Amino acid sequence: MDSEEHLLEYARRSDFNVGRASELTGKNRRLYRFLEIVPGAASWTTLIGVVLMSIYVPFIAAYFIIAFAVYWVLKTAFLSYHLRHSWKRLRSHMAMDWGKMIERFEYGHLYQVVILPFYNESEDVIEASLTSLAQTKYDLKNMVIVLGVERRAGKSAMDIAERMKAKWAGTFGFFLVSEHPDDIVGEMAGKGSNAAWAAEEVRTKVLDPHGIRYNHALVSIFDIDTVVYPDYFNCLVWHFMTAARPLKSSFQPIPIFNNNMWDASTFSRVVAMSSTFWEMIQQERPERMATFSSHSVSFQALYEVGYWQRNMVSEDSRIYWNLLLANDGEYDVVPLSYPVSMDANAAPSIWGTIKNIYKQHRRWTYGVENFVYIVYHFTKNKKIPLKRRLLITLQQAEGYWSLVTNPIMLFIMGWAPLFFGGRVFHESVLSYNLPIVVRNLLIVAMFGLVVSSMISLTLIPTRPEGKGRFHYIVMAVQWILVPVTMVVFSALPGLDAQTRLMFGKYMGFWVTPKHRTDGGKS
Repeated sequence: MDSEEHLLEYARRSDFNVGRASELTGKNRRLYRFLEIVPGAASWTTLIGVVLMSIYVPFIAAYFIIAFAVYWVLKTAFLSYHLRHSWKRLRSHMAMDWGKMIERFEYGHLYQVVILPFYNESEDVIEASLTSLAQTKYDLKNMVIVLGVERRAGKSAMDIAERMKAKWAGTFGFFLVSEHPDDIVGEMAGKGSNAAWAAEEVRTKVLDPHGIRYNHALVSIFDIDTVVYPDYFNCLVWHFMTAARPLKSSFQPIPIFNNNMWDASTFSRVVAMSSTFWEMIQQERPERMATFSSHSVSFQALYEVGYWQRNMVSEDSRIYWNLLLANDGEYDVVPLSYPVSMDANAAPSIWGTIKNIYKQHRRWTYGVENFVYIVYHFTKNKKIPLKRRLLITLQQAEGYWSLVTNPIMLFIMGWAPLFFGGRVFHESVLSYNLPIVVRNLLIVAMFGLVVSSMISLTLIPTRPEGKGRFHYIVMAVQWILVPVTMVVFSALPGLDAQTRLMFGKYMGFWVTPKHRTDGGKS
């Protein structure tokens, strides 16, 4: 059996595309269900444990909280260091002439397939994305654009897609409109099922009829609001041609949520830029990376595993784990250190924005379902070295645990011994010094926000007419809200997602509404 046949056979396994325990039977179901409980149980045990320690052993709890605050200062310094280096690399990559850099390669055979799944987004949002694609410094005749329409969105969505096709079909080599049915058994309505349907449409209507080899097609799956920078595909080609194993790699740009930055609310801007910063930090640690949101991968790799998984929420990162497992661990994520722009989560009202951000981050943090999937398959696939399986498991476990517990322990439960410690503890010197020590340590950690504030100002679009220079001051000072946003838009939705998974209350895919006051990139 050759490599491709092995991968196709692996992808046909009944449990390869498992999305939840209810899809399995017997001991496999029991194992998967146990793993679904673990993340939520670990987070709740930690948080409840801090409260119980504060009641029954307040001195131990106080020392634990001080030690944890010290750890947070060191972690903040570590992440700020990586953020600064990632920012410098990003600026360097944006200044490069990638078209000139790829002149030494023979790349005329490479086709760029761009899949844009959409549901009920406005015509202006789609227009902005297509305009940016048309302005890229790549041979547009070697580009395949696919608008992935959801049938459940109704006739209006198909009408928009057809108007876009009529306007843009002559600009690109190929322009497809795929209509994803809404009644396929075993599928979840969402981006993954839509994108998988669109990819098969590309195969049957473009690649096969025109004799384009699967390993000559690079697929970029973009959110519908994604605006690409002119050199994106040249940068992608360079990284593809220089990758150690290009057909066994996914390529991850940096998502900068700045399309509507000047019109978004303060909470929206802080949360959006925080998400960008996390992805920038991850670019400096590729061994910890998985694909996120918009990314690129060879069609060959996608075809071998049956495209994106159709029955779960976090398809953007799951495809990486699908490919890693199918290739027995021999698969990479290559950081591009090059941006794509997307929308900050915004709504017409502040309250609407808060609700949308919470729901979006609950969907993102529901990516904890990938931890379950990974560990389950690590018990099955012994071809992946044990050391690597353990390292990935620990990294993923720590990531999902710290996402939920760290902000709550720092900014809420850090004072628990003072409330629950009892008379003996309250009369001690430690009780007096605890808030002072924790406060000072957090102030030191807050210096990391100065770095974040300065970098954020370099990533926002040019100030539009009607916006005064005072807005720059607001955008710098707004970072003092990070302790609030970490709890409300990171820890709480993460705990919500883990608790739902723990009790088997599985989530569906929630489509983030797109709201712009100007209809395009600000």
